[in-house]
Amino acid sequence: MTTQLLERPATITVPDAEAGRLIVPATVGGITVPTYRVGTPDIQCRYPVIIGEDQVIGRACRWHRDWLVLTTAGEYNLRRPPKGTHGTDMAAAHLAEEYAAGRIGAVPLEQVLADAPTPLVGPVPLLHPRMPVNDRNTEGAEIAFAGLAAHHWRAVLTGFPGSDNHWFLSCELCDWQGPKFWSHLRGRNGEPPSARRHKGGCIGEDKVRRLIPAYH
Repeated sequence: MTTQLLERPATITVPDAEAGRLIVPATVGGITVPTYRVGTPDIQCRYPVIIGEDQVIGRACRWHRDWLVLTTAGEYNLRRPPKGTHGTDMAAAHLAEEYAAGRIGAVPLEQVLADAPTPLVGPVPLLHPRMPVNDRNTEGAEIAFAGLAAHHWRAVLTGFPGSDNHWFLSCELCDWQGPKFWSHLRGRNGEPPSARRHKGGCIGEDKVRRLIPAYH
C-alpha cells in the first residue's frame, strides 16, 4: 500500500480570524506585546497567531513533541514547552514577543489563506514529507491507513506523520475536519478508541458503535 485514494474532493477548515481567546497586552523586557489570539489550525495543522483583525504574525505546529513556528524570518524550533504549558500558548507568546521586538513581520490573513494548499483529490502520499522513508515508518503508515479505513477517517493532504503528530483528517460520518493524533484514534492501553470521535460528538456514540466494530 503506497497511497490512499480520495473518492471526492474534501473541503477544509481555514483559520478563523475570530477564533481563539484574546491574550491581553503585556510588557516583556520593557516592550509592550500586542493583543493576539490563536486561530483554528489549517489543513497543514498549523495554528495561525493573529493580531488586530487579520494580521498573522506566524504559525505554530507540533512535531514529535517539539513546537515549530513559521514566520517571515523562517522556521524556528522552540523545542518542548515547560511542563504544564500548552505548546500553542508557548508558541503564540513567543511570536507576539518577537513581533513586538521587530524581529518578525505580519502577513494579511487573506494572503495566508491564498497560499494554503488545497485538499488532494488524487493519491495521498503514504508518508508525511517530514517522515523519513524507511521500513519502520512504511509499516506504521500502512497500519495507520488501514486503521483510518476501518474507523471511517480520511486523510486529505499528507501521509502518515507518526503516531503522536497532528494529522489533518476528515470524518466520513459527518462533515467535521481537523487535526487528530493516530495514537488516540487507534485506542490506548488496550482500550478501544473513543466513540465520541471528535469535538461535537460526531453522529452520537450509539450510532458510531453500531456502524464501526472497532468501537465495540
